[in-house]
Amino acid sequence: MRIAALEARVSELGQRVRRSEQDAAAARVLAGGADRDVTEMSAEIWGFREQSTRVLNAMREDLTDLRSQVDNGLAEMRNGFTEMRGKLEAAADGQQQIVGLLNTLINRGEDS
Repeated sequence: MRIAALEARVSELGQRVRRSEQDAAAARVLAGGADRDVTEMSAEIWGFREQSTRVLNAMREDLTDLRSQVDNGLAEMRNGFTEMRGKLEAAADGQQQIVGLLNTLINRGEDS
């Protein structure tokens, strides 16, 4: 009886070892799949990061160009205002001379 019980126990242990080997093989397959998934996700994340960096750099360049254009436009506007002010001051000076001449004529007319 003891030998039969021992043989049964050895048989049971053999089955458990085979199941453990099968479980280990399945775990290796799953681990390999998980490793591939992680590698693929890492590549996707890296690609997303590179694309984001390219987009941000392009936006930075666009904003720099826009700022330059705005600065140039404001400078041109300032120059235009300065030029216009000069013309208005010259016109005011001319009108003041006309007023002076008219006053001279008026005063001559009163003296006659």
